[in-house]
Amino acid sequence: MQKKQDFPFFSHHKNLTYLDSASTAQKPQSVIDAVCEYYTRMNANVGRGVYTLAEQVTTRYEKVRAQVAAFIGAASAQEIIFTKGTTEGINFIASTWGYDHVCEGDEIVVTELEHHSNFVPWQRLAQQKKALLKIIPITQSGDLAFKSMADWITPKTKIVAVTHVSNALGIGNAHLNAIIKAAHAVGAKVLVDGCQAIGYQEVNVRDLGCDFYVFSGHKLYGPTGIGVLYIKQSVQKEVKPYQFGGGAVFEVKHSDTVVREAPYCYEAGTPAIAQVFGLGAALEYVFTIGVHVIQKHVAALCAYTIEGLQGLSRVTILGDVEYLKLNGHVVSFLVEGIHAHDVAAFLDSQGICVRAGHHCAQLIARSLGYDSSVRVSFAVYNNAHDVDLLLGALRQLCASE
Repeated sequence: MQKKQDFPFFSHHKNLTYLDSASTAQKPQSVIDAVCEYYTRMNANVGRGVYTLAEQVTTRYEKVRAQVAAFIGAASAQEIIFTKGTTEGINFIASTWGYDHVCEGDEIVVTELEHHSNFVPWQRLAQQKKALLKIIPITQSGDLAFKSMADWITPKTKIVAVTHVSNALGIGNAHLNAIIKAAHAVGAKVLVDGCQAIGYQEVNVRDLGCDFYVFSGHKLYGPTGIGVLYIKQSVQKEVKPYQFGGGAVFEVKHSDTVVREAPYCYEAGTPAIAQVFGLGAALEYVFTIGVHVIQKHVAALCAYTIEGLQGLSRVTILGDVEYLKLNGHVVSFLVEGIHAHDVAAFLDSQGICVRAGHHCAQLIARSLGYDSSVRVSFAVYNNAHDVDLLLGALRQLCASE
């Protein structure tokens, strides 16, 4: 797959090897054009003006909402709420549905696989409400470690918040369907963090059956500052708006205010219109290539990387390598005797961009016994030559120490 020509970034950085797409993906020209087109040719607000341009912008904005719904298999565009990103979407549900429905003595269930964004809001909610935060541990391979689902999900459980794919290990949650089924059996809701799954595998929220699903546009070749919060239509009556203002209200009287129907009641104020247009272009770009094609491509790069890393005696690969070879887009590893930050600094001196640290997932690092790892992550614009440069640099580093 030769897609670098679609991304202007690489024409400006011809000697740069970008292996940090799990942090943020580069943007194809079509996404950049969509953002620029809005500001240069279509700059008007949505849902307010009755003049032709404003109506055209509103129509296009709502077309993207329908596009997102189709992309994730939602039953209706009404279930799609635009946010600033995954973090806002999770905090939205924790501070609205969570605050209204979690009481003292109730249980909130998360896992050690979670990004801080899908852990800290629930930790804080549990502290505020005097609820019990239950944290499912992980094995050395990154799988969830439990003997019985009933030990973790009980009649006291009110919500389960779980990742679809770990950002630190690249491992998918093999128990996701069983978790959702068990949660619903006791009347609990489920929020899925899909930030590292979207665009790398087919996502169908109806097949999953989750109540909430969140992801960010910038990891999907879209702009920063735009994300998606899916709220199942049958659950929306339980989720109150957490902001109020223009676009979200239907009628304001001295004594009371009536808000609009979903999704508009959840989107107070002028939204990120340009970013929504860019997200639409990003979804079109991914759709044109095909998610399965992307998944196969990045998994092949993971397999090639793992094969090379396994030839370096000082390197330890984190997570389930067999899973990563078939389904991964992330490979994280440790280099014996060299701190991850020093590895990343050396790679940077060779023009190779990787992530080093705990990747906003300190629970995983602590559980697996490291404080910092090196993470490489792939996208459509990466190829085997990028991996060869990485492996060559690592061989040089290991030989010099």
